[in-house]
Amino acid sequence: MSLQAQPYNFHIQQQMYQKGVKHMCDNGVTHVPTKYILPEPERPRNLAIDGCIHLPVIDFTRLQGADRPQVLASLSRACQEFGFFQLVNHGIGNEVIGKMIDVCKRFFEQPYEERQRYMSSNLYAPVRYGTSFNQNNDSVFCWRDFLKLSCYPMQDFSSLWPSSPLDLREAVGDYSTKTRDLYQSVMEAILESIGVTNESALCEDGNQLMMVNWYPECPQPQLTLGLPPHSDYSLLTLLLQDEVEGLQIQHNAQWVTVKPIPNSFVVNIGDQFEIFSNGRYKSVVHRVAVNSTRSRLSIASLHSLHVNNNVTPSAKLIDESNPILYRDTNFADFLNHLSSSDFKSKRFLESRKLH
Repeated sequence: MSLQAQPYNFHIQQQMYQKGVKHMCDNGVTHVPTKYILPEPERPRNLAIDGCIHLPVIDFTRLQGADRPQVLASLSRACQEFGFFQLVNHGIGNEVIGKMIDVCKRFFEQPYEERQRYMSSNLYAPVRYGTSFNQNNDSVFCWRDFLKLSCYPMQDFSSLWPSSPLDLREAVGDYSTKTRDLYQSVMEAILESIGVTNESALCEDGNQLMMVNWYPECPQPQLTLGLPPHSDYSLLTLLLQDEVEGLQIQHNAQWVTVKPIPNSFVVNIGDQFEIFSNGRYKSVVHRVAVNSTRSRLSIASLHSLHVNNNVTPSAKLIDESNPILYRDTNFADFLNHLSSSDFKSKRFLESRKLH
């Protein structure tokens, strides 16, 4: 099979990709359209994968007992060396997780006309169905469709969530409440592991976004990516993924594929926490590969400071030998950056560095 996109009517192509990857696949696309083909040096086949990685595993139940000091030490090493870890025995039941995965898959399996009701290119929309990342700005589109749901405070947003499937609002409400509670406990442990306590603003009254990602099977996965290399803007991300591999992280200057653990969460440090920790814990660049045989679903619960609150390096982590490395920033700064730049690597975070 040729690695070049096959030409067909430009206007048909334009209409198709604006409606999303799922719509293209439902209509029998057999080649990756030009808009989705990465430049040669950025294609997955030219960014070698150095095998799979088993991330450090943190047992949440051990954080609650006498083993907490040892687990905190393991947590600190995971955050410093990987920026990622797998969280197991987290207390969110398989039934809650199963319902969330099931209802999200059924949302994407609906006819395009139903999904289209929520389609928007407005980055500020509290509920948004879209494709790629920023349709207004992406020079190359990602092989991804997504449903973004603002989740906190729930009473402000739940009535805006899709009404079909009929059980979506109930499933998302239950799942988002439980992941928020879990986030607060995990964040308290991460703060303790870095020697900082009494930071209620990071644990309680913040922002929660649910990003449900659908990566359809791709006829030429060597030409495109589900998401390009990037870091998360959040304080912390709790990622639920199905059994299909796709998440890849940069570790020791190599790309490695994360092996999924059923019903676990992949937790990663975001840009906001790197700023707060003054670089002690770093957000790590990651990307998503696609494949030719199976679609893939992931659900990311992204937790950040309140949209109007600045994140600033903690005074407790600043001294003569550790001067302030980052300027204050907030969510509005991030969205303004996205509106005028592309979504790659750690470019936003780089723009916040003082030196």
